[in-house]
Amino acid sequence: MSKTKNRWLIALSGVGIHLSIGSVYAWSNFTNPLVNEFGWSNSQVQLTFSLAILFLGLAAAFLGSFVEKHGPRKSGLLAATLFGLGVAGSGLAVNFGSLPLLYIFYGALGGIGLGVGYIAPVSTLVKWFPDRRGLATGLAIMGFGFAAAISSPIMDSLIKSVGIAATFYILGIAYFVIMLISSLYLEKPPEGWMPSGFQEKVEKGEKKVKADLAQLTANEAVKTKRFYYLWLMLFINVTCGIAILSAAKPLAEESVGLSTAEAAALVGVLGLFNGFGRIGWATLSDYIGRPNTYTSFFVLQIVAFAILPNVSSVIIFQILLAIVYTCYGGGFASIPAFIGDIFGTKQLGAIHGYILTAWAAAGLVGPLFAAWIKDTTGSYENSLIFFAGLFVVALVISFLIRVDMNKLKNSTPAQDAQPTLNQ
Repeated sequence: MSKTKNRWLIALSGVGIHLSIGSVYAWSNFTNPLVNEFGWSNSQVQLTFSLAILFLGLAAAFLGSFVEKHGPRKSGLLAATLFGLGVAGSGLAVNFGSLPLLYIFYGALGGIGLGVGYIAPVSTLVKWFPDRRGLATGLAIMGFGFAAAISSPIMDSLIKSVGIAATFYILGIAYFVIMLISSLYLEKPPEGWMPSGFQEKVEKGEKKVKADLAQLTANEAVKTKRFYYLWLMLFINVTCGIAILSAAKPLAEESVGLSTAEAAALVGVLGLFNGFGRIGWATLSDYIGRPNTYTSFFVLQIVAFAILPNVSSVIIFQILLAIVYTCYGGGFASIPAFIGDIFGTKQLGAIHGYILTAWAAAGLVGPLFAAWIKDTTGSYENSLIFFAGLFVVALVISFLIRVDMNKLKNSTPAQDAQPTLNQ
């Protein structure tokens, strides 16, 4: 019998994959260089980023069954190949000065690699951490948020020293190697596996396991109201947040007058808040509950987006963006645990993939809307008040899902609910 792998090294492998694919969040480093080099509009360049997120969501939705069937190792290797080729191929697109090729390599091919690479570690780590579901999803997705902090200054330095095309070539090879090494250690835990000593504590009553609200298949889940409540909450949180992330560098330059280097550094630093928001909010959600966590996201961001257009202070501007970044990252990290709470883990990977179509749609809508406002009015700031209004809608939905959950709790016998450990 083979020895059971270390779950913390499994987590580290997942972080390695997410650190690579999460570099997509530093795309804004390429915005101005590509606009200046080829005369493309902001909207045309932003479409590359939007397509990558679109294909991420579509791949997560349609390849979720592939991940479950073939396991995290093969899925990770597929993601490494597709994402590595997508990024490296973008260098070829730049050499040819071809916008369609950029869309195909970075947007489509890289985006599919993003989707497969995103869900494989998440679904795996939930199984390795039955005792801390929120922590597990936070760990799985944390690297995605931290990626910009590492990638942004590297991208900025490479673009200045070796040019745009060579930067894509170098990054594509580096990401492939990191993802390859990380994928080779990924593995599902043995059937019925639990952390050492945890089952004994449960049996002795020292630990209490919260029962899931239901145990549904993916096809059953999509027929419920709460599925669409979750979808809409994630869609709004991502639409507004991703618009800021995709334009963070030029927004900082035009709003508070940061230099190109300062703005690039800010994008990197804010990536830390994206990452810490993922592990922090997801862990906190284990204690305050997922509904309260999402309500907190929306209240904080209503205030932040309403204030941002009138901010002239560099410090306040950075604080508000930091809040947005933490809520944005926290939303992603908390959603798999939220899915488990209300649908169970019977087909969590597949349901998570379906929910991530909200990310795909938001990735298309948010950045393009912000870029359109920029091209039309000359400023990104005019879109911020609109986003504040969207968060008011999301806040209302966060209360509606509570009503639906309470109805289900009151109508479902306690014995029908399945505890997290019985997965």
